[in-house]
Order: sequence, then structure tokens, then C-alpha cells
Amino acid sequence: MKPSIPLAAAALVLALSACQERPQTTDPAADSVASGDAMTDPAAPPPLDQPEEDVPPATAADAAAATGAMPAEGAITFEGFGPAAFGADQEQVRMAWGRDLGEPTPSEPGGCYYLMPQPQPSDGYRIAFMVEGDRFSRIDVRADDIVAPGGGRVGMSADEIEALYPGRVERRPHKYVEGASYLRIPDEAGGKGVLLFATDEHGRVTEWRIGVPPQVDYVEGCS
Repeated sequence: MKPSIPLAAAALVLALSACQERPQTTDPAADSVASGDAMTDPAAPPPLDQPEEDVPPATAADAAAATGAMPAEGAITFEGFGPAAFGADQEQVRMAWGRDLGEPTPSEPGGCYYLMPQPQPSDGYRIAFMVEGDRFSRIDVRADDIVAPGGGRVGMSADEIEALYPGRVERRPHKYVEGASYLRIPDEAGGKGVLLFATDEHGRVTEWRIGVPPQVDYVEGCS
């Protein structure tokens, strides 16, 4: 027997009512929050792990300062380094520098050695402090941004040195390089200190040192 129209209609009403009782979700984000899952906005930019603008590289002076290899302006004089005068002991030199100078030891008691800022650059030292006989006696400089008393520096010509120290420069031939020179300048105040510039065969200063005799005239340093 076929169901009557009123019974069929009643069944249809019940089915529709059951469908309407189910919760309808139209927002997927709401479903995600409801389920406890975090949702990432695909339109949001990814987090940055690098600065947006280019960062300029450190200058040589900045790098030197960072490694403790840049002395304060005016610290080097004909008398010594800051409060550490030539003749001071190595502890006074360390205190004047204020940073790590390594732990060198002489080959024999009272022997010659250098205190050098740490860590040392791969291309060699920029500044070094000679100690001999347990006394501070000389400063060696190879960096062009460290200025000698009176204004001389690495990279200048011999003529420029002559102009900076008029009437005070004694030229001596280099011991090993033909055509090169040592430009020796005594303290104009009459002290024991001596400033000495070494040039190459083209007359350009490659390094300089300042200290007291006889150490300031050692051509090979502590060698």
C-alpha cells in the first residue's frame, strides 16, 4: 500500500527539521580557533631575520678599535706611552694600554720581547711595545692610521717627513734595502727619546718606531 500524501509530507517535514538542527559553519578560521589550531594568514609577510637596509662594513679604524689596537690620540710621545714612560716595567705598560697584550716571555732573564695587542691581525701587528732588561724601551708602529708625535705616519714620503720636522731629520741608509732610508729625529725638547721612520726604495714610510737608545736603533727589533 502506498503512503498517503499527508504521511509523506509529515516525513519530509521531519527530515528538514533534522537538517536544520545541525550547526552550520561558514567561517574556516572559526573552525580552526574552535579546534585549538593556530591559523597563519597567507597574506601576512614572513618574519624578517635580516635588516631591511644595507649595513655598511666596519672601517679599518672601527675594526682596530674593536680589537683594542688603536691608541688614544696623543698617547704616544717622546717620553713613552701615556702614563707609562720609557723605563717603566711591563705592568705599567699593560695598565696604560688597558687591554690584553698577550703573555710573551723572554728567551732568557732580562731578554728582549714585545707586548702586542690581542688578537693580532692576520697580516701582522699594528703596534707593539718592546721590553728589554725588564724595562719598556720602544714602540713599533706599522699602521697608517696611528700618528707619530709631530704628525708623521706610514705612507708619507721622505720629503713630507722632512717638512714636518724641519732641520731635525738625520738620514741614514737602510741596512737591507738599497735606496731605502732611516729618518732619525731626536726629541726637540732635549729628552732621550728618538723617533725613527723607515722608508722603502721609493722613499715612502713603511713603519716607524719611537723609544730610547740603544733599543730604538735595533734594526731587527728583538731578533
